[in-house]
Amino acid sequence: MTEGLTVPAGAAEPSGGMGPITRRRQLGFRLLALRDTCGLSAEEAGERAGVSKATVSRYERAKGNVRWNQVDQLCRAYGASDKERHLLVELAKNSRDKEVWWIPFAGMLPDQMRMLLALENEAPWISHHTVGVVPGLLQTLGYAQEIRATPGNALPPQELQEFLRMRMLRQRILDRAAPPVYHVILDEAVVRRRVGSGQVMSAQLDHLLARGREPSISIQVLPFSAGAYSAALSTFIVFGGPDPSLDVVFLENQTGSLFLEEPPALKCYTEAMAFLRQEALDTTTSAELIAEASRTHLRNRK
Repeated sequence: MTEGLTVPAGAAEPSGGMGPITRRRQLGFRLLALRDTCGLSAEEAGERAGVSKATVSRYERAKGNVRWNQVDQLCRAYGASDKERHLLVELAKNSRDKEVWWIPFAGMLPDQMRMLLALENEAPWISHHTVGVVPGLLQTLGYAQEIRATPGNALPPQELQEFLRMRMLRQRILDRAAPPVYHVILDEAVVRRRVGSGQVMSAQLDHLLARGREPSISIQVLPFSAGAYSAALSTFIVFGGPDPSLDVVFLENQTGSLFLEEPPALKCYTEAMAFLRQEALDTTTSAELIAEASRTHLRNRK
């Protein structure tokens, strides 16, 4: 889980715009959409464009480096507009791998986690609704250390320390000169549930209050009194792209994670997020609730 300790999420140092991993993903997604629109198999598309079936598949799966002239050929084979073709060719020209900070940790990270790191690093804005724990970008080290692993998924001490270090490195994106706009909606259970001691929880909630005063960060609480909403039953994150067509939704559960890029899914989750922002307490009232919860945890410090 990205917010727990079994599989951590992270973020890199600023890269300036979309990074190479995300470029290849978006290129592959658009090429696949164009081919599907034409009703062509990968083999038929390759024959039309003068490339191999393996090349078509590799580009769509965002595997390896990309030759822009082959992307141009595929776009022409699919009848893409000049605007679309020029955009995809530019993505291809700038899609080469570059070293990123999590390379030393790559052996312990699955492909989906590396993708999440890239998305988080490159997104101009991030909207996060959480029902379980404080988002990793806002966790204190003390709080992160107290999150319990599911039985059977506990990490050896050395790996645990590495994951915790990554968790803290992740937060650097909020401190850079041009941080992403970060909007968080916390279910009230997140601030009421004690993780560790009362002191640990109070320190965590005070940290939320401090972060929430920063101009690029807003924190709202969906209170118990609001009742239950179908849109608020699970945690999800919307990563904003340089334009709306590049937005991505991230979902996770105990068995894995999922990236959603299809327009209907994006519409569903962005509308859900907008609805929850409207239903949640405003940032000022949310801060008051968080401060009250912090005092309550401190009184019950054991």
